[in-house]
Amino acid sequence: VQLVESGGGLVQAGGSLRLSCLASVPGSIFRIVPMGWYRQGAGKQRELVATITSGGSTNYGDSVKGRFTISRDNAKNTVYLQMTSLKPEDTAVYYCNAGINSRIYWGQGTQVTVSS
Repeated sequence: VQLVESGGGLVQAGGSLRLSCLASVPGSIFRIVPMGWYRQGAGKQRELVATITSGGSTNYGDSVKGRFTISRDNAKNTVYLQMTSLKPEDTAVYYCNAGINSRIYWGQGTQVTVSS
């Protein structure tokens, strides 16, 4: 299983970015897999950003509620994270994860840097 994130970059405070995570699993598996986004800032612990179940139910970390939206496209084996109203404190490496057969898989991460 490979998870490949993309879409990170440098953005000014108040701006937007959309992250993508492509999962290299058969579509029949992807559509039943819960997916999530986590982030880790410099010197900080990894924290929950958002999760989405196979049925589309979502959950968000308190610091991103109302600003970030997680979604999935089962036809493309991809989960997205739309980030708006970005703040400097959102600067971190963002990781995609998936829970498959009682194992947790992680992507390599994509850097998001928000300048003030």
